[in-house]
Amino acid sequence: MISSNKTIGLAIPAAIIALALGGCAVAPPSGPSIAAMPRSGEPLSVFQQNDYACRDYANQSTNGTGAAQAATTNSVNSAALGTLGGAAIGALFGAAAGNAGAGAAIGAGSGLLIGGANGANGAQYSAAGLQAHYDTAYAQCMTSKGETIVQPQPYYSTQPVYVAPRPYYAPPPPVMYAPYPAY
Repeated sequence: MISSNKTIGLAIPAAIIALALGGCAVAPPSGPSIAAMPRSGEPLSVFQQNDYACRDYANQSTNGTGAAQAATTNSVNSAALGTLGGAAIGALFGAAAGNAGAGAAIGAGSGLLIGGANGANGAQYSAAGLQAHYDTAYAQCMTSKGETIVQPQPYYSTQPVYVAPRPYYAPPPPVMYAPYPAY
Protein backbone atom coordinates (compact mmCIF):
# COMPACT_ATOMS: atom_id res chain seq x y z
CA MET A 1 0.00 0.00 0.00
CA ILE A 2 2.81 2.39 0.81
CA SER A 3 4.60 1.76 -2.49
CA SER A 4 1.46 2.53 -4.50
CA ASN A 5 1.06 5.88 -2.70
CA LYS A 6 4.71 6.64 -3.39
CA THR A 7 4.25 5.73 -7.07
CA ILE A 8 1.21 8.00 -7.33
CA GLY A 9 3.13 10.74 -5.52
CA LEU A 10 5.86 10.54 -8.17
CA ALA A 11 3.53 10.07 -11.14
CA ILE A 12 1.45 13.19 -10.53
CA PRO A 13 4.37 15.69 -10.67
CA ALA A 14 5.81 13.85 -13.67
CA ALA A 15 2.47 14.12 -15.48
CA ILE A 16 2.22 17.83 -14.64
CA ILE A 17 5.73 18.44 -16.00
CA ALA A 18 4.95 16.46 -19.17
CA LEU A 19 1.77 18.49 -19.74
CA ALA A 20 3.59 21.77 -19.14
CA LEU A 21 6.33 20.88 -21.61
CA GLY A 22 3.87 19.49 -24.17
CA GLY A 23 2.88 23.02 -25.15
CA CYS A 24 6.48 23.73 -26.11
CA ALA A 25 6.55 21.29 -29.05
CA VAL A 26 6.88 22.82 -32.52
CA ALA A 27 5.67 20.86 -35.54
CA PRO A 28 7.20 21.52 -38.95
CA PRO A 29 4.85 22.99 -41.56
CA SER A 30 2.64 20.36 -43.15
CA GLY A 31 1.84 22.49 -46.19
CA PRO A 32 1.39 26.04 -47.40
CA SER A 33 -1.10 28.34 -45.77
CA ILE A 34 -1.56 30.27 -49.02
CA ALA A 35 -3.63 29.28 -52.03
CA ALA A 36 -2.19 28.65 -55.48
CA MET A 37 -4.34 28.64 -58.61
CA PRO A 38 -3.50 27.09 -61.98
CA ARG A 39 -2.96 29.18 -65.07
CA SER A 40 -5.91 29.54 -67.36
CA GLY A 41 -6.18 26.47 -69.58
CA GLU A 42 -3.54 24.47 -67.69
CA PRO A 43 -4.44 20.80 -67.09
CA LEU A 44 -4.92 19.78 -63.48
CA SER A 45 -2.23 17.10 -63.70
CA VAL A 46 0.42 19.71 -64.65
CA PHE A 47 -0.71 21.96 -61.80
CA GLN A 48 -0.52 19.06 -59.34
CA GLN A 49 3.02 18.23 -60.49
CA ASN A 50 4.05 21.84 -59.99
CA ASP A 51 2.37 21.88 -56.58
CA TYR A 52 4.16 18.72 -55.41
CA ALA A 53 7.51 19.97 -56.73
CA CYS A 54 7.09 23.32 -54.98
CA ARG A 55 6.01 21.72 -51.70
CA ASP A 56 9.16 19.59 -51.86
CA TYR A 57 11.27 22.67 -52.64
CA ALA A 58 9.76 24.62 -49.74
CA ASN A 59 10.26 21.69 -47.37
CA GLN A 60 13.92 21.36 -48.35
CA SER A 61 14.61 25.10 -48.23
CA THR A 62 13.18 25.54 -44.74
CA ASN A 63 14.62 22.37 -43.16
CA GLY A 64 11.36 22.23 -41.24
CA THR A 65 12.19 19.18 -39.15
CA GLY A 66 15.53 20.53 -37.95
CA ALA A 67 14.18 24.01 -37.25
CA ALA A 68 11.16 22.60 -35.41
CA GLN A 69 13.43 20.40 -33.28
CA ALA A 70 15.65 23.38 -32.44
CA ALA A 71 12.63 25.50 -31.49
CA THR A 72 11.28 22.69 -29.30
CA THR A 73 14.65 22.30 -27.58
CA ASN A 74 14.82 26.04 -26.89
CA SER A 75 11.29 25.98 -25.47
CA VAL A 76 12.00 23.05 -23.18
CA ASN A 77 15.24 24.69 -22.04
CA SER A 78 13.28 27.83 -21.18
CA ALA A 79 10.91 25.80 -19.02
CA ALA A 80 13.80 23.97 -17.34
CA LEU A 81 15.66 27.20 -16.60
CA GLY A 82 12.47 28.72 -15.22
CA THR A 83 12.06 25.73 -12.91
CA LEU A 84 15.65 25.89 -11.65
CA GLY A 85 15.57 29.66 -11.24
CA GLY A 86 12.25 29.49 -9.44
CA ALA A 87 13.54 26.79 -7.11
CA ALA A 88 16.63 28.85 -6.27
CA ILE A 89 14.67 32.02 -5.60
CA GLY A 90 12.04 30.07 -3.66
CA ALA A 91 14.75 28.44 -1.53
CA LEU A 92 16.21 31.87 -0.73
CA PHE A 93 12.84 33.29 0.31
CA GLY A 94 11.97 30.07 2.11
CA ALA A 95 15.25 30.14 4.04
CA ALA A 96 14.51 33.71 5.08
CA ALA A 97 11.10 32.56 6.33
CA GLY A 98 12.51 29.46 8.03
CA ASN A 99 11.52 26.69 5.56
CA ALA A 100 13.83 26.49 2.55
CA GLY A 101 12.35 23.20 1.27
CA ALA A 102 8.80 24.53 0.99
CA GLY A 103 10.07 27.73 -0.59
CA ALA A 104 12.08 25.75 -3.14
CA ALA A 105 9.06 23.59 -4.00
CA ILE A 106 6.79 26.59 -4.43
CA GLY A 107 9.45 28.44 -6.43
CA ALA A 108 10.07 25.42 -8.66
CA GLY A 109 6.34 25.09 -9.38
CA SER A 110 6.02 28.78 -10.12
CA GLY A 111 9.17 28.73 -12.25
CA LEU A 112 7.87 25.75 -14.21
CA LEU A 113 4.59 27.51 -14.81
CA ILE A 114 6.18 30.77 -15.94
CA GLY A 115 9.04 29.09 -17.83
CA GLY A 116 6.61 26.69 -19.53
CA ALA A 117 4.37 29.57 -20.58
CA ASN A 118 7.37 31.50 -21.87
CA GLY A 119 8.60 28.42 -23.74
CA ALA A 120 5.17 27.81 -25.28
CA ASN A 121 5.02 31.45 -26.37
CA GLY A 122 8.46 31.18 -27.96
CA ALA A 123 7.43 27.94 -29.65
CA GLN A 124 4.37 29.63 -31.12
CA TYR A 125 6.49 32.43 -32.58
CA SER A 126 9.01 29.92 -33.94
CA ALA A 127 6.24 27.93 -35.60
CA ALA A 128 4.78 31.08 -37.16
CA GLY A 129 8.19 32.11 -38.49
CA LEU A 130 8.81 28.63 -39.86
CA GLN A 131 5.42 28.64 -41.60
CA ALA A 132 6.10 32.09 -43.08
CA HIS A 133 9.45 30.92 -44.47
CA TYR A 134 7.80 27.81 -45.94
CA ASP A 135 5.03 29.92 -47.53
CA THR A 136 7.57 32.30 -49.06
CA ALA A 137 9.58 29.49 -50.63
CA TYR A 138 6.40 27.82 -51.92
CA ALA A 139 5.07 31.08 -53.40
CA GLN A 140 8.39 31.82 -55.11
CA CYS A 141 8.49 28.37 -56.66
CA MET A 142 4.86 28.42 -57.83
CA THR A 143 5.23 31.92 -59.27
CA SER A 144 8.37 30.89 -61.16
CA LYS A 145 6.35 28.06 -62.74
CA GLY A 146 3.70 30.55 -63.90
CA GLU A 147 1.05 29.73 -61.30
CA THR A 148 -0.94 32.38 -59.48
CA ILE A 149 -0.73 32.89 -55.73
CA VAL A 150 -3.88 34.14 -54.04
CA GLN A 151 -3.44 35.85 -50.72
CA PRO A 152 -6.33 35.31 -48.34
CA GLN A 153 -8.05 38.56 -47.61
CA PRO A 154 -8.11 39.41 -43.93
CA TYR A 155 -11.52 39.84 -42.42
CA TYR A 156 -12.15 43.36 -41.28
CA SER A 157 -15.33 44.10 -39.49
CA THR A 158 -16.81 47.51 -39.96
CA GLN A 159 -15.28 49.71 -37.35
CA PRO A 160 -17.57 52.14 -35.64
CA VAL A 161 -16.82 55.70 -36.56
CA TYR A 162 -16.73 58.10 -33.69
CA VAL A 163 -17.85 61.57 -34.52
CA ALA A 164 -17.25 64.04 -31.77
CA PRO A 165 -20.25 66.22 -31.11
CA ARG A 166 -19.80 69.85 -31.74
CA PRO A 167 -19.05 71.69 -28.58
CA TYR A 168 -22.03 73.59 -27.32
CA TYR A 169 -21.29 77.08 -26.28
CA ALA A 170 -24.13 78.75 -24.49
CA PRO A 171 -24.68 82.22 -25.82
CA PRO A 172 -24.07 84.96 -23.30
CA PRO A 173 -27.14 86.07 -21.47
CA PRO A 174 -28.91 88.95 -23.13
CA VAL A 175 -28.16 92.37 -21.83
CA MET A 176 -31.10 93.68 -19.88
CA TYR A 177 -31.48 97.34 -19.22
CA ALA A 178 -33.59 98.17 -16.29
CA PRO A 179 -34.78 101.56 -15.29
CA TYR A 180 -32.79 103.30 -12.61
CA PRO A 181 -34.25 102.71 -9.26
CA ALA A 182 -35.99 105.64 -7.71
CA TYR A 183 -34.14 106.70 -4.67
